[in-house]
Parts: sequence; C-alpha cells; structure tokens
Amino acid sequence: MGRSDRDLVAALRAELAAIEPARACDRAAELAGLSGTREQRDPVVARVAFRLRRPSRQPVGGPGDAPERAPREGASEDRAPAPFDWDAAADHCRIAWLRGRFLATGSLSVAGGRVHLEFVVPPEEGPVLAGRVASIGLPASSRLRRGRGVVTWKGTDNVGTFLRLIGVGASLLELEARSVARALRGELNRVLNAESANLHRAVSAAGRHVAAIATLESDGRLAEQPHVVRLVADARRSTPEATLAELAERVGLHRSAVQRALDRIERLALHDDEGAGRRSAPTMRDRDGAARTGLSETVGAAPPGQRPLA
Repeated sequence: MGRSDRDLVAALRAELAAIEPARACDRAAELAGLSGTREQRDPVVARVAFRLRRPSRQPVGGPGDAPERAPREGASEDRAPAPFDWDAAADHCRIAWLRGRFLATGSLSVAGGRVHLEFVVPPEEGPVLAGRVASIGLPASSRLRRGRGVVTWKGTDNVGTFLRLIGVGASLLELEARSVARALRGELNRVLNAESANLHRAVSAAGRHVAAIATLESDGRLAEQPHVVRLVADARRSTPEATLAELAERVGLHRSAVQRALDRIERLALHDDEGAGRRSAPTMRDRDGAARTGLSETVGAAPPGQRPLA
C-alpha cells in the first residue's frame, strides 16, 4: 500500500475517532465495541476509549434521571465496559458498537485499486460478528486464519456501505473518487492497448497487400485477374492506410468481398513458382528445360491411347 493510500486510511480512522456520540447509550455501545487488545497499542483507540469513559456534558435522559457522575481519577482506565446486547440494542447503538469494533479490530486496505476491509477478532467471535452484520443487510465472509477469526468485505460498494453506516464522510468520498479514477485509467489503458494492437495488425496487413500487389504486377499476373481483384488492388495501392471498411466503401463492394480479393492477392504472390492465378493453360517443362503447352489441358485434346475428337 502506497504512502497516499496509508494517509487516506489514517485520515479515515481519525475521522471515525473524532465522532462524539450524543447519547449515553451510544457512548456505552462504542466503548463496548472498543474493548480488545488494540486499545493498549493503538493511540487513536486509547484516546477514544478515554474520552468515552468520561461523562458526557449533556446527559441524555428523562427528568427523573440522575446526572452521570465523573469517575474518580485513575478509575476510568480500569472500569471495564458492560457487555453489549446486540439483540436488545437500538439501531443507533448497533452502529456505535460497530464503529468501536472497527476502530479496535478492523483494518482497511486500498492497495492496487482493490478495497479490502476485515475484522480480526477472537475465533469464537468471528461467526457472531458475521451474523450481526448480516442481520443489518451487510453479509460478510467469516473464516479462521492462524487461530483468529476474520470477517471480511471486499469491493468498494460493500466497504463503502459499511463505512458510510458507521459515520465516515469526507474520507469515504476520497476513497470512492480514487476508485473511480483507477477504474477509468484501467478502462482507458484497455481501450488504448486494443486500438494499438488493431492498428499494428492493420499496418502489417496493408504492407503485405502492397508487397503482394507489386509482385503480381511485376510478373504480369495482376492484369490476368478478375475485375474485382484488380479494382481492390488499385484501391489498396492508392490508399494503403485505409481499413477494409474504408476500402469497401471506396470500391462499392461488401467488406467480405474486399477481404477475399486481398486474400487471393496474397495467396498468388506466395505461390508464384507454381504459376498460380493464371487464366491461360499451365505450362510444363521437359527434360531439356523447354516450355510447351500441355495438350491434355487444351480443349478437345484426346487422352493418351484414344483418338482425338472430330
């Protein structure tokens, strides 16, 4: 993952860490989600956990609710969060818990244009977490990896939906913009490569056609070809850069007819030693090297051992 990608992931985590839940139940739910091993080694998670353990400035509750008291100095770090009851919790509490769980156990990779989000949790929690996110319409894969439970999403759409749900805003827009830019660059490169290959093939074919036409013209066989072949040869020789479709439009023929005429020209040029393409009777060479016309090939000639026709 490049430096810019790492900076984007860091900005995304910082944006999540800066969210201040307004409800006391959301603060407790996010704190429950933060519980895990990363809290001790991740300064971002440690700061969020410390802030959530402090009492909110404006406690949410009814008129008869007693205000929340601040814990004694040194006691806030030791107080364990209450277990989170997913089934009984409201939707906003579930979102807060998922946000805390992502900060504590989640990771995001955007290397190479592929977006990959995963939670690394205790092995018994993996299927439970996968079931919880599936219940809110975000099914994820769950597996064991080196003795740890791993819950995974792949793809910008799935990851973006989850990040948007837990409160990511500006960083998610940047992530989606980068994904779109990578997709556009990939599509543009694919189109350019295809066009370059097509152009290379067209230039090579045009070069072969022009060389074959010159060969047939030099030995006089081009003049002996049908009118369509000569017409296509003249069009190709005058416009070597034209495509088959352009040649077909130029001579007023179908593209397949132009292709057959050019194939015939190439084939005749490759077999000039056999006299291919001549409309006159073929010649044979005797032992002395003299050329003569084969009588068996002429009209009315009799086969060996028979009298000629009257």
